[in-house]
Amino acid sequence: MTATTAAPAAKLPHWVRGDTNAFFGFGVNVLVNVLTLTGLCLGVIQMPAGDVFGVILPALGIALVAGNIYYTLLARRLAARENRTDVTALPYGPSVPHMFIVIFVIMLPIYLTTKDPIAAWTAGIAWAFIIGVIVLIGAFVGPYIRKYTPRAALLGTLAGISITFISMNPAGNMWNYAWIALPVLGLLLIGLLTDVKLPFNFPIGLAALLVGTAIGWIGGAMSVPDVQSAARDIAFAFPHLKVDLLIDGLKDMAPLLATAIPLGVYNFTEAMTNVESAATAGDRYNLRSVLLADGAGAVIGSCLGSPFPPAVYVGHPGWKAAGGRTGYSMATGVVIALLCFFGLFGLLGAIFPTAAIVPILLYIGLLIGAQAFQATPRAHAAAVVAALIPNIASWATGQMDNALAAAGTTAAQVGTEALAGAGVVYDGLKTLGEGAILAGLVLGAIVAFIIDKRFWHAAVFSAAGAVLTFVGLIHAEKVQFNADGPVSLGYLFLTAVCVAFALTRPVPRIPEPEEASLEEPAPVA
Repeated sequence: MTATTAAPAAKLPHWVRGDTNAFFGFGVNVLVNVLTLTGLCLGVIQMPAGDVFGVILPALGIALVAGNIYYTLLARRLAARENRTDVTALPYGPSVPHMFIVIFVIMLPIYLTTKDPIAAWTAGIAWAFIIGVIVLIGAFVGPYIRKYTPRAALLGTLAGISITFISMNPAGNMWNYAWIALPVLGLLLIGLLTDVKLPFNFPIGLAALLVGTAIGWIGGAMSVPDVQSAARDIAFAFPHLKVDLLIDGLKDMAPLLATAIPLGVYNFTEAMTNVESAATAGDRYNLRSVLLADGAGAVIGSCLGSPFPPAVYVGHPGWKAAGGRTGYSMATGVVIALLCFFGLFGLLGAIFPTAAIVPILLYIGLLIGAQAFQATPRAHAAAVVAALIPNIASWATGQMDNALAAAGTTAAQVGTEALAGAGVVYDGLKTLGEGAILAGLVLGAIVAFIIDKRFWHAAVFSAAGAVLTFVGLIHAEKVQFNADGPVSLGYLFLTAVCVAFALTRPVPRIPEPEEASLEEPAPVA
């Protein structure tokens, strides 16, 4: 039996034609994110270019190449074990929500107070290290949460992230330059959502990027002097340990825990939803292996000087549908690492129009949003929507805060009554959106279990919501006891309602025949 299962692994190709599509799509995705975090370091924190290109990006490059090689090997091991050749590796890169949070919540306040970008940097490194440790702990807890949480809650939460934080900003950027972006989006949708192929099977991801870039240059959206200036900044740098900076940051660790704890929980919760998404697409990965890799990547990166934790990305089903298998992940890690080591991100940002790059993110958002409804029982559609709502609230309040900050004010200064008079329900949306990933998971699970008339299960998740709110992991700005008493009380009252109906011993909802293929049991380890 061992010989039979080992044979396909030896024949499994390291690269297939679909890997080319997935490589250009996913590689562009990671490229955009690294370009973004580079701009945040230089433009917001005013960090010296030497530290950004000489330390942070090379450190991130090491974490990315190691992580993507690991996930490639994990995929090939899964393919050999299940005697399949259609396994797709999990995508891995810098966590998008975290790179904004570490810049604007952790590093920027310190920079504004001290005017010292290095002090802000050390705090960011320490914060990323704490995130990694929490994710490592979550590796031993997360699999059990996944086992007992309805798929509608997991995928609905993921869809909420995808529709808001992954799709909306790219969509806005696209419509700023619709004459560049819409042809690119059209090519991607035709090539990745239909069976139509380009002549000679030319990779659709590369074709879309080339077409968008050509339109951008011909239309005057790009500048030759910008390219020349960026080319002069190219220099090789290899990472080395920055433990001294990490230790300096950890000396004042207490303030960092308020965001690191809930965001560490967010990390392993998001990893759970992404692993569930991959399982829905046919590739059932070991969650503990994934979480250990994500936690280790954050710890290693912080020790080398990167404040940006890496993580498994949303989008595995998209790259699988594009034909990606195991090669695209390793290629992405190696290429992005080389770009980091040689400081080429400034040059690439000057060559490729942003509007030619971001449509791939909108494509991923479309696919993940659709999957949440397609891969869950039809009866649980309301639970999917419930899981979406906290992420929508979080995104909306973030947009409000940014708009008010640009006007030189805050929601507190404007006042709740004034905002309410303009039809803005700010306070409630902000409370709902705090800890959105975990809050969506709880709300989605409660609704799914109520739909199934499994009221004891609903009561357990409602009680968990009360506890998580009480300690500030959801629906609160920071971790503390009695973080939001009224919301905790609301969850307790909901628990009582569920218990009361559970005592009537209702007959659980009978699953429809097609649900058997949707709700497969998730392995604990």
